[in-house]
Amino acid sequence: MNTNLALLLLLAPFLGFLINIFFGKSLGKTFSGILGTVAVAVSFIISIYFFILLGTTPDGVKVSLFDWIQISNLKIDFGFLLDQLSVLWLLFLTGIAFLIHLYSISYMHDDDKIHQFFAYLNLFVFFMIALVVGSNLLVMFIGWEGVGLCSYLLIGFWYKNQDFNDAAKKAFIMNRIGDLGLLIGIFILGMLFSTLDFMELKAIFLNGGLEDKITMISIAAFALFIGACGKSAQIPLYTWLPDAMAGPTPVSALIHAATMVTAGIFMITRLNFLFDITPNVQSIIAIVGAITALVAATIGLVQNDIKKVLAYSTVSQLGLMFLALGLGAYEVAVFHVITHAFFKACLFLGSGSVIHALGGEQDMRNMGGLKKAMPITFTTMLIASLAISGVPLFSGFFSKDEILLVAFHQNIPLWVIASVASIMTAFYMFRLMFLTFFKEFRGTVEQKHLLHESPALITIPLIILAFLATVGGIISLPGNSWLNSYLTPILPKLATATHHLGTTEYILMAIAVVGGLVGIGLAYIIYIKQNTVPTQDAAITGFSKVLYNKYYVDEAYNSIFVKPINALSNFFRDTVETSLSSLVFGFGKVTNEISYQGKKLQTGSIGLYLFAFVLGLCAIVSYLFLAQ
Repeated sequence: MNTNLALLLLLAPFLGFLINIFFGKSLGKTFSGILGTVAVAVSFIISIYFFILLGTTPDGVKVSLFDWIQISNLKIDFGFLLDQLSVLWLLFLTGIAFLIHLYSISYMHDDDKIHQFFAYLNLFVFFMIALVVGSNLLVMFIGWEGVGLCSYLLIGFWYKNQDFNDAAKKAFIMNRIGDLGLLIGIFILGMLFSTLDFMELKAIFLNGGLEDKITMISIAAFALFIGACGKSAQIPLYTWLPDAMAGPTPVSALIHAATMVTAGIFMITRLNFLFDITPNVQSIIAIVGAITALVAATIGLVQNDIKKVLAYSTVSQLGLMFLALGLGAYEVAVFHVITHAFFKACLFLGSGSVIHALGGEQDMRNMGGLKKAMPITFTTMLIASLAISGVPLFSGFFSKDEILLVAFHQNIPLWVIASVASIMTAFYMFRLMFLTFFKEFRGTVEQKHLLHESPALITIPLIILAFLATVGGIISLPGNSWLNSYLTPILPKLATATHHLGTTEYILMAIAVVGGLVGIGLAYIIYIKQNTVPTQDAAITGFSKVLYNKYYVDEAYNSIFVKPINALSNFFRDTVETSLSSLVFGFGKVTNEISYQGKKLQTGSIGLYLFAFVLGLCAIVSYLFLAQ
């Protein structure tokens, strides 16, 4: 039964993809949306079943379908592993995916290719489930590559806009760079241990005695981290994610808030036993995570596109998760993944509601005063903003505070960086709220007349996600963490287990809260009290211009990598390929000329043929005698 349910869990979205891609257009827009949503709902219900089952089967459920690859002593089967980590990921993955599918029925209703959109969404969920439940690194890699393909299809969904196509290609190419690192790590582990199975690898690492292999293990861990950097948008492979906002808003919410970008965190948490014995790599992870959090937060301070602000916020929050991973606090990273999924999905969908009401407008300088016209969207986005800012009693307060607490106990400079990034988060999120919902409306008269609250299929997912963003923190309360207990079979060494709430911890909590309130207060003074509206692009000067242009990293990449590669490819096309073609055509011309001259000998004269035959025979006989 478990095998059949595991297959249904995986294949239900794939079946939805097949039906929509081949028959969706003839079935109608509404049916396509309902079919895609029901397919994901089936996976969500089965995920709940396995979550309940783990209460009685703590060792998890392993399903081996068939022997897949056997080369020498390396044997890989095709199977699934449904344990505490994978089932927990499945719950919020399929649950939030269900809400986003529901939202998309209304949001994408006017699109002529809505059946194709739902087909791609279903295919994405299928590959993400494969990534999460794979019992070994190779099955996980199939899902890993699959979500990369789906992100390309969904980011470039409106392919008639060339900028959107460029954003899709950028995401695809940058992810391939990281994926090369992932493949190298997989190859090294396969070579060292003759297995890629997670449970077998864990048993090998826990048995110890790997001192003679530690150098190669460290290289493998670093290579795997490069893969995680690509998928989870860490420095230097982060620039694809903000550009990925070119896709429809539900895509931004699904892929770039709750699911695909967390694949790197999932992979490192799954292989925690590997990273635990490579402290140098862990230090690199922590440093890269902290720097990413700070750099992305500074860029987010001055962005005016509502989705770009949320995109850089996502990069920054992912940086905090990597900081936790690098400090060995895997359970804290997982906690923030879950809370972040709730409030960031709510924020993205809320921004979509605003964009929907304004007829596609995304520039916050042309918004304002939407609070009265869109009360549900405003309230839900306010709750999510309070959560991401770390305001007490909201979910983000608990998860972000644990990251800062771990950082303080292990590396104070990284704690300072993370704290500054958190203050900036509170500032730019409430800058977004004040510019979007407060003061007077700054858009056109036509837009003002069309302002309205979004329909129920858009607001209901917002309300559910806002509720989860409010209460989500209860899964890991200080001193009484259900999440930590639940993950103990996967993470026997919990970084937060040794931290007791004392004077220091309460002071740190107070500093974090005050920092968040300072960020909110600064945003209030600038954008409410002083009624400041960001200047137009041409008028931005000084360091703000550097931040607005994202430190010119894209321009640097373009100069260092893109232009030289283009120049090299042009050289090969115009010079090398032309020379090779000329050489090949030259051989053809020589052959053609020889054959042309040779055909002149074909006169039809038998006497001439006999004469040539005698000459040839004499030449052969002479050679044989001379060779002696």
